[in-house]
Amino acid sequence: MTEKNKNWIVEEERINQIKNVILSKMESLKGNTGDLKGDIIDLRNTFWDDVKVNLDGSDEISETYLSIKQQAELLSERERSHRLFHKQLKTLSRLKDSPYFGRIDFLEEGEKVSEQIYLGISSLMDENDEQFLIYDWRAPISSLYYDFSPGKAHYETMDGTVEGEMELKRQFIVRQGNLKAMFDTGVTIGDDLLKEVLSNQSDNQMKSIVATIQKEQNQIIRSEGKYYLIVQGSAGSGKTSAALQRVAYLLYRYRGTLSSDNIMLFSPNPLFNSYVSTVLPELGEENMEQTTFQEYLVNRIGDKFTVEDAFSQMEFLLTSQEQSREFETRLAGIRYKASLEFKDLIDKYIELLSEEGLRFRDLRFKGRVLVSSVEISNYFYSLNKNSSIQSRMMDVVDWLLKELRTEEKKEQNKDWVIEEAELMSPEDHLKIYKKLQKQTRFTEDTFDDFEREQRLIAKVIVKRYFKPLNESVKSLRFIDLESMYLDLFVQNKDNDSATYPQDWKGICNQTINRLKDGTLAFEDTTPFIYLQDQLEGQKSNTMIRHLFIDEAQDYSPFQLAFFKQLFPKSRMTILGDVNQAIFAHSISSPTLLSTELYKDEKVEKITLTQSYRSTKEIIEFTKGIVSGGEEIKPFNRAGSKPTVLELESSASMREVILDKIKALKDAGHETVAIICKTATESEEVYKELNSEITIKLMKKNTSTFDKGVLILPAYLAKGIEFDAVLIWDASDTNYHKEYERNLFYVACTRAMHELHLYSLGKMSRFIANTSTTSYDLVEVRV
Repeated sequence: MTEKNKNWIVEEERINQIKNVILSKMESLKGNTGDLKGDIIDLRNTFWDDVKVNLDGSDEISETYLSIKQQAELLSERERSHRLFHKQLKTLSRLKDSPYFGRIDFLEEGEKVSEQIYLGISSLMDENDEQFLIYDWRAPISSLYYDFSPGKAHYETMDGTVEGEMELKRQFIVRQGNLKAMFDTGVTIGDDLLKEVLSNQSDNQMKSIVATIQKEQNQIIRSEGKYYLIVQGSAGSGKTSAALQRVAYLLYRYRGTLSSDNIMLFSPNPLFNSYVSTVLPELGEENMEQTTFQEYLVNRIGDKFTVEDAFSQMEFLLTSQEQSREFETRLAGIRYKASLEFKDLIDKYIELLSEEGLRFRDLRFKGRVLVSSVEISNYFYSLNKNSSIQSRMMDVVDWLLKELRTEEKKEQNKDWVIEEAELMSPEDHLKIYKKLQKQTRFTEDTFDDFEREQRLIAKVIVKRYFKPLNESVKSLRFIDLESMYLDLFVQNKDNDSATYPQDWKGICNQTINRLKDGTLAFEDTTPFIYLQDQLEGQKSNTMIRHLFIDEAQDYSPFQLAFFKQLFPKSRMTILGDVNQAIFAHSISSPTLLSTELYKDEKVEKITLTQSYRSTKEIIEFTKGIVSGGEEIKPFNRAGSKPTVLELESSASMREVILDKIKALKDAGHETVAIICKTATESEEVYKELNSEITIKLMKKNTSTFDKGVLILPAYLAKGIEFDAVLIWDASDTNYHKEYERNLFYVACTRAMHELHLYSLGKMSRFIANTSTTSYDLVEVRV
C-alpha cells in the first residue's frame, strides 16, 4: 500500500470519528433543547400562577414587583439557553456535512512533538471538552494555514509571537461527511482546491470562502490597528468575500464586546444585499445591518422632495444627447457637488447663516398663524451669537413649546372646543370621568364636578389637536431647509469667482429649477443632509464601530467627509476598484479609494491583483479594456475565449442570442445574464425576448434574483457573477464615450465561464483596442 493510500485511510477514519462525536453532541443538545423548550412553554403558561400579586400597600407592591422580576428573569434565562443550544445545533449540523477543510502539523519552538491542527468553520472539542478536534478558521493559530508554506512559520497571539516549523499542510474536500479529495501542498491554497471551487456553477447567493482564503485576503480579514482599511481589488479578486469573512473574524475576535449590531455594510443596491445575505449565517454569525446609501438618504430626506437615485442620474447621462448644453452643465454640476470645494462653500454659507438669512416656517393652527416665521427669526438672532446654530435652535425649540402651551390655554375657551366636546365618544368621556374619580371628585363633598369635567374635556381636546404641532417643533420642522438650500444657489448664481466650476450659472439655474419643481437630484442629496445636520445638530451614529463600504470607488470626497461625521466612532473597511468607477463624479476624480483624502489618519491599503472569478481567457480579454489592466493576474483556470459577433440588424442579434441561450442552458449553465447598457435598453430587449424564452428583467428596486436567464443594465450587475454573460449591442455606437469604458468593463467581468459580445455594426473601440488574440471574431449569417 502506498503512503498516499495509507494517509487517505487515516484521514477517512478520522472524519468518521469526528462525525460520531458530532452526532453524539447533537443528540445531547437535542435532549437539552427539548427539555428547555418544554420549560419555556410551561413558564409562559403558568407565569402568573407562580407570581404573588398583592397591591394593598407599598411593602406588598414591592414584594409583588420582585416576584414578577424573578419569574421574568427565570424565563429569560431559559430562553437565552435555548437560543444558545439551538445555535450550537445549527453549527454542528454544518460541521457534520463538512467538518474541516485543512490540516497543518506545527512544531512549536522548544517542543518535541508537533501538533495536528484541523481547521473548519467552527471549533469542536472532544466529548469531554478537554481537547480541540477542530479549530475555528478565525483562531490565531489558524492564520498559519493561510499565510505560510511548510517550513519556518509563526503566528500572533495576545501574549506575543509563537515561532515554529510547519511540517505539513494538507487540504481536503469533504462533502456530505465523505472525503472526496485530499492533497498536500506547498503553496497558500492549492490550485486543485481552488479550481474545484471556481469551476462550479454560479449561485444566486455568495458563499463562504474560508477554505480558499488567499494570503492577501487573510491580511484583509485579520487587519487591526489602522482606522481605515482600503482595499483596491480588481474585478473578481475576492475583496467582497474577504470583507464578509472579516466581519465574521471581528465578531469572533471581539466576542463579548462587539456584536452584529455594531457593524454596518453600505452596499451598491438591494440585489447585492440579497446576494451576500447568507455568508455570515453560513459561518454561524448573525447578519450585520445591510443597507444602501440611497435607502439611508431617502429615509433622512423624507417627504421634503422627490429624491433621484444614483441609477436614475446614470440613466440621464447615458441616454442624453452627447455634447448637449444640458448634458455638459449637469455633468459639471455632478462633479463639483461631489467635491470638498462644494463642502467648503456650504460651510461658508453656514457661517453666514449664523449671522443672518435663516429661514423658518410659520406655526399655524386652524388656518391662523400662532407664531410667524419673522418672530422665530427675530428670536433666534436675539440669542447669544457666540453659541452655535444648533445650540440656539434648541433654545428656539424650548421657546416655541412654551408659546404653544400659552396658545393651548387660550384655545380651551373657544367655540370649536365646545362643539368637539359634544361629539366626544362615550369611551373618551368615561376615561375623563375615571380620571376625576381618582382625584376624589363626584362625591357628596364636591360641588364643581361638572365645571371640572368640562375644563378637563376642553384640555384633552385642545391637547390632542396641538400634539402634531408640538411634535413638529420638537423635530425642527419649523426650519425651512428647502428654501435655504435653494438660497445657496440663488445668492451665489452670479458669482464669477475662479473657485467656481465652468458654467456655474448654468449649474445654479438647473439646480434652482429642479428644487422649485420639488425634485432633489442625487448629486444634491448628501450636501442637503449635510446642511441639515449643521443647522439642526448632527445625527451621529455612535453605535456603529465598524463600517464596511463596498464599491467605494462610487463614493465622493464629500461623502467621505459626511461618513466621518455620521459615524465618529467607527473604523472603516473601504473596498472597491478604480476600474469599476462608473458614476460621473468618480471618473478621473478622487474617490474613497484615494489615500490622499485621509491625510495623516491611520490608513492601511491592500491591493489585490489576482482575479479568480473568470477563466484565464476572459480575464486576458477584459484587462485590455481598462488602463492599468496589465497588472491584473488571471488565475490559471482554462476556458474558451470570449466571442465577438458583428451583426447587421437587431433582428439578427435577437436570433443568434436566442440560439446561444439554448446552447448555454444545454451545457448546464444555470445563470445566464444578458447585460445591456441602460435600464431603458434592458426593458426594450426584455419585450423582444420575453415571448420566446423564460426570462426575468432585473430593475433597480429588485431585491432578489433566481437562477435562470436574466436581463439587466450593467450598473446593477456590480458585485454579482454569472455562469455566462451576453453583452447586448457592444457596438461603437453604443459604447464609445470615455466615461462608458468602466461600465463596459463591469459588464464583461461578470462572466465566470463564458462571455459573448454582440455588436450592432462595428464593434466598440473598447474591444478593438484589446489584443485580437484575446477573443474570437465570429462570422454569422442569419
